[in-house]
This record gives sequence, structure tokens and C-alpha cells, in this order.
Amino acid sequence: MDIRRSLSNHSGPRRSPHELLRRLAERVTPDTNPEDPVRELEERVADLLGKPAALFFPSGTMAQQTALRVHAERRNRHAFAGHPQSHLHVWENQGYSAVHGLRFHPVGDRNALLTLDDLRTVKEPLAAVVIELPQRDIGGLLPTFTDLAEQTRWARENGAAAHCDGARLWEAQTGYDATLPELASLFDTVYVSLYKGLEGVRGAVLAGDEETIGHAAVWRRRLGGAIVDAWPLASVALLGMDENLPRMREFKSHAQAIARAINDDGFAHTTPETPQTPVFHVHLPMPKEEAQRAAENLAGDTGIKLFLYARSNPDPRRCSFEVSVGISALEFAPREVAELIRGLPSRV
Repeated sequence: MDIRRSLSNHSGPRRSPHELLRRLAERVTPDTNPEDPVRELEERVADLLGKPAALFFPSGTMAQQTALRVHAERRNRHAFAGHPQSHLHVWENQGYSAVHGLRFHPVGDRNALLTLDDLRTVKEPLAAVVIELPQRDIGGLLPTFTDLAEQTRWARENGAAAHCDGARLWEAQTGYDATLPELASLFDTVYVSLYKGLEGVRGAVLAGDEETIGHAAVWRRRLGGAIVDAWPLASVALLGMDENLPRMREFKSHAQAIARAINDDGFAHTTPETPQTPVFHVHLPMPKEEAQRAAENLAGDTGIKLFLYARSNPDPRRCSFEVSVGISALEFAPREVAELIRGLPSRV
């Protein structure tokens, strides 16, 4: 299927190998040593987040599990808490348990943000509290800065580390008046993704204090993540930091314009109504299977990929999908997106 335009950051022309290689050739020079891009990336992320040290990982799954393993070993505790829809629990086959022997406490309402009162219900000593910014699976919602400060303070007062699942931290920062270092200062460790809004190929960086990151480097090697030829991944990530990172507020503004057009149209609606970040959900009055089929037919007929997959709903007559606005989505006028969504039932 020839995808010519995509509303998703994860597919489409800008992720073609030829396009990525062309952009990579503009950055890598004859004087570039294999270790230079990785070192530059780690130093740049540490500086952006105001952390003493940072470490490259080939995947976010490995970075986050490593962070939890280190926090658990340093505290001799084996449990961590987080939102019921934490990426660590929902999307990683419970690797924290299968690989590291850790236990997860899902706390709070799965359809609402984590609260301090939710954390207080946990009675087992915790190695860490994980907070995802934004909370992707409930529409990219953000806790207030005050709530974040209270929750991370509670973690430390109870002997736990505060860890930020910042896969979309670059996007999340647009929802705060706080700077990236101010957000990161609330956490002992912060993981950031190198693709999604940055449009990297793959990879992640874990930032924290030097002792924690040094310990993480040991686990990175044990897990097979100390790859010697990471320079292409780091180089493409640096391109994204140069080109995309300064545009996150532009992406958020466009997300808000798209959401406004969808809500004004009336066929579908968004959560939240006004996106707090470039990430939000669109709720359709269609069964999941029909929406998926309609989107596939749209892609086949027009070359437009509207979303990656439809999400189920407790009401089988409805479903939703995620929108994450990046450079690809800027090619779509808000009104066009609303019209494409309204036209889905005719493509079943």
C-alpha cells in the first residue's frame, strides 16, 4: 500500500529508509567518529533535562526496565506503583516481572489521572513510583505541576524513587509553564524517546545522577543494549532534536485546531476537548472493526493513513483512535481531518 500522507508520526513518507538516509548524510561528515553521535546525544539530553548524566539505550522498554531494576536493587525493594494503563504494564508483556522479578501496583482509576490519594492506598514499600507524561492511553492528559510535585515528594518521603516515563516528554512540556529542567528536577530518573515526535529511527535515553546512570550502564550491557554501532540511531535522533524539538508548541497548536474542527463538526469528539499536548484521542460512533476497515479502505483509495489502529470501547458501538501531531500532521488542514473522519462510515 502506497501511503503518501499520514496523520501518524509512526508511518508515512518521512519514515522511508531513503528519506532517512538522505537526512543522515547531511549530518554525518568524514570527520565523524562512531562514538561521537552517541556521546553528543547523551550530553545534549542531560543538558536539556538538567541532569548530571544520561545513557543511550536501543529501546525505551530496556531503558525503563533498567531504571526500575536499579531503583529496586539500591533500595532492596521489589515493587513499584503507577497508573493502571502504564506503558510498562500494558505494552511490554510485563517484562518488569518476567525479566527482573518486580511487582507492579496499579493504583487509581484506569480512566483518570493518578492522584496523591491513590498513591497513599499502597501499603507495600515501593522501589519507585512511575509517572507517565502525558498519560497516553487516556488521551494525553497531564497532571498539574503542583500535583506532580506532591506525588514525587510523597515517593521520596516513603523511600521510593520518582521515575518519569517521558516517552513524550518533549510534547508534554508544551502543557506546562515549567521548563524541561524544572519538570525533570521532580524525578530521580527520566526516560525520553528518540522517535515519535522527534522522528528518530528508534532508541531512548535515560537521565539521572551519575551513580544511578553508572549502575544503569551495567544493566544495559547485561540486557544486550551496549551496542557498538549506535551512531546511526543517535545521528537521526540528533536531526530530530535540531528540526522537530523547537516545533513542539507548533504541533500542539495544530493539534488543538484539529480537535476544534472535529468537535465543531459533531460526528466525532475528542478527549480532551482541548488537547493539553500534541497528543489526543478521537472518539467515533462506530464499532472498532468497522472503523479499522474504513481506515484501511481510505488508505487504499487515497494513500492517506488516518490512524494506526482503532481502540475498543466498553460500548461496542463506539471506538477511538490516537492522534499524535508532528510534522506529517501539519500537511493536513483541520477541516480536512474532520471531513475524513466524518466520511469513515461510507468506506466500510
